[in-house]
Amino acid sequence: MNHSGEGRIILSTYPDHESAKNFARQVVESRLAACVNLVKIESLYTWKGKLEDTDEYLAIFKTSLEAVEKLKEAIRNQHPYEVPEIIEIEPQDISKSYLDWLKTSTVVPHST
Repeated sequence: MNHSGEGRIILSTYPDHESAKNFARQVVESRLAACVNLVKIESLYTWKGKLEDTDEYLAIFKTSLEAVEKLKEAIRNQHPYEVPEIIEIEPQDISKSYLDWLKTSTVVPHST
């Protein structure tokens, strides 16, 4: 059985390792993401009419459907960039055991 509709991947780039790791730690501790992979990358893009070639860190957030909107809101509110990258991907297939762990790890407590 395909369980893809219940898991999400969010991609976002950060200017340095410290900002990426600090935010990743915060969202894992607050259970908005089950896991965050940080990958050093080189990015080429245009910004305000100028070609940029910079080292960045790509954060790959693994989260549940239940937590995805709160995670995206946290990224928007705390990101160091003026225009943060927030790309949501719905995986085509996720193993049941990984999805079960993902959902258990991102249970967002409801306020009472």
